[in-house]
Amino acid sequence: MADQHNAVSLERDGGVALLRLNEPQTMNALSWTIKAGFETYIPQLLTDPDVRVIVITGAGRAFCAGGDIRSMQSDRSTTAVRARMAKTHAWLSALMSTDKPVITAVNGAAAGAGLSLALVGDVVLAAEDARFRAGFAGIGASPDLGLMRTLPRAVGVPRAMELLMSNRDVPASEALAMGLVSRLIPADKLVEEAMAFARKLAAGPGMCFAMMKQLGRRSFDASLDAFLEAESAAQCLAFGSADFAEGVAAFLEKRKPNFGGR
Repeated sequence: MADQHNAVSLERDGGVALLRLNEPQTMNALSWTIKAGFETYIPQLLTDPDVRVIVITGAGRAFCAGGDIRSMQSDRSTTAVRARMAKTHAWLSALMSTDKPVITAVNGAAAGAGLSLALVGDVVLAAEDARFRAGFAGIGASPDLGLMRTLPRAVGVPRAMELLMSNRDVPASEALAMGLVSRLIPADKLVEEAMAFARKLAAGPGMCFAMMKQLGRRSFDASLDAFLEAESAAQCLAFGSADFAEGVAAFLEKRKPNFGGR
């Protein structure tokens, strides 16, 4: 089933929602129409219990070329910039905080805010011809869409700073080697394999994945004692869940588990 809002298309496949940036003529730069699509769809998908996994990709030869620089010229006052950032941060924060698995499938270029968007994924799949660039230093802008949080976590602080300051292109093979992406896939199979992986996750233990995400986020910020307390609480919830009961039963019965009745 497909739906479309301005420059972002939505396709549903069982428990998987595929969001596709759909302005290939501008390499899917984050125009106000693309942002409006995210503002519309992301709250819907995050509150829809039938959506268990979200996949984000781009149409055409690029995932996302970054911010729409032309639109940035309209009003550069502090008030206007803060207002624009607040609107973007509303859907971005929700996407980065969701307990649902998020997969980004990077086709072609991911630059500037496009790199930021790519790193929103819990799993970052990339085409073999994908390339990455931090972008912001090239126009004298500060990194945004959470990049100063996600990039150092992905590749470490020294390497992140080198990528940000040098503003150099990173080919897919190097991105894989440094941990920027999870796996490389032939370009013509990218979305197909991303959706296959998403369907596998959608059939998996949703509460387990949620706990993984929550603990993963806390692992960078919490003290050891606070983290271990959160770990204990998560395991208590997991052991009391229907998914755990089904997983144990399936293991003992030597069959494939049917999580969530799917």
